Amino acid sequence: MATGAFLAERSEAEVAAANVERERQEIAERPEEEQEELSLFYQLKGIDEATANSMAAQLARQPDAMLRGLSVEEFGVTGDHGDPAQAAIAAGISTGLGAIVPVIPFIFTTGTVAIVTAAVISLVAHFLVGAAKSLVTLRSWWSAGLEMTLAGVIVGGATYLVGLALPT
Repeated sequence: MATGAFLAERSEAEVAAANVERERQEIAERPEEEQEELSLFYQLKGIDEATANSMAAQLARQPDAMLRGLSVEEFGVTGDHGDPAQAAIAAGISTGLGAIVPVIPFIFTTGTVAIVTAAVISLVAHFLVGAAKSLVTLRSWWSAGLEMTLAGVIVGGATYLVGLALPT
């Protein structure tokens, strides 16, 4: 998971950089078209045509400012990219902590008791993580908790069925 997070964050930054570079070339080759495009973006936001044209013309005098404006409008690129190493560390720690939860019962017991206990602990943990997620979203705690619990049931159930299907 950590490697996947690292590569995803890095790929996102590379795609953004490539898009910005293509935009830079378009500004150099066709500045009038890019200025008109920027004006149209502003008009789509509700700015009247004269003001949008004036804003675009002002930015066109400074190609780097125009590039930043077009990058934000076209690609949502603000120049702030995530840190791949930080994403990898966060994903690695959260995956490691999440993976240890269902293993805990097997430290103390075995068999059906351990399986049922692991399932219950995992579902409660999923609910609590989902409910905690509501602290930074607009969703209610019980809705976010139930959604995460349902995801846990689906993934845990599928994993358990795969385990049953494998020869022992």
